[in-house]
Amino acid sequence: MHWILLRGLTRERAHWGDFPERLRAAFPDQHFHLVDLPGTGIHYREASPATVRGIREQVCRQVSHIPRPFSILALSMGGMVALDWAQHAEPGELQHLVLINTSSGFSRPWQRMQPAAWPKILRLLVRRELFHRERDILRLTSNRDIPLSLCKAWYSIQRQRPVSFTNARNQLLAAARFKPLEKRPVADALILASKGDRIASWHCSAELERRWCWTLRLHPDAGHDLPLDEPEWVIRQMTDWLPRTR
Repeated sequence: MHWILLRGLTRERAHWGDFPERLRAAFPDQHFHLVDLPGTGIHYREASPATVRGIREQVCRQVSHIPRPFSILALSMGGMVALDWAQHAEPGELQHLVLINTSSGFSRPWQRMQPAAWPKILRLLVRRELFHRERDILRLTSNRDIPLSLCKAWYSIQRQRPVSFTNARNQLLAAARFKPLEKRPVADALILASKGDRIASWHCSAELERRWCWTLRLHPDAGHDLPLDEPEWVIRQMTDWLPRTR
């Protein structure tokens, strides 16, 4: 089985850290492909569309070489792209869907971006000093102690492949505008959310569970970047859920 991994707002494949290696160790018979959204990572010189649909269409072109069917694991805004993808997929194209701390227009604006997070996000978008910006992003998205080495690693990522202000703005607009279609795209999906998420309320994930009768698992205190804070917990939920969907 082939998996596509999608990150969130202004983040790229390198921000997964060692999570892909953990996935490969847990699922040695499966293949994991780290894919960057337009305007980030290896595509940082490209313009990001200002709609989730536009982002999804560009991502689909990037992965046209990957054998079907494949599965998607996506975090935050990446989950919006994955959800839009699932609703427009060809029959037999998508096998499994795992969404982590994502949100949609089915939820209230103050749940999708909690009020306390708005000024912090806006300050981060315009902040020019890269090291402190990356440190503050980690402080916002993680609820764990952040080692200096991780701050330096994220700083290095942005130095090498900087996300422009225009692309960050376009991604933020795309996320804010996103509302899925009413139809349920797959019979079941695994939704993982953190009650300690200080950006998107876990109630956004609960709304997807309520609407489409999907499987929801909640972590009690991890932050928005759940694979960073609790990677083994994420893998345990996948290990438990995947056999039941085969």
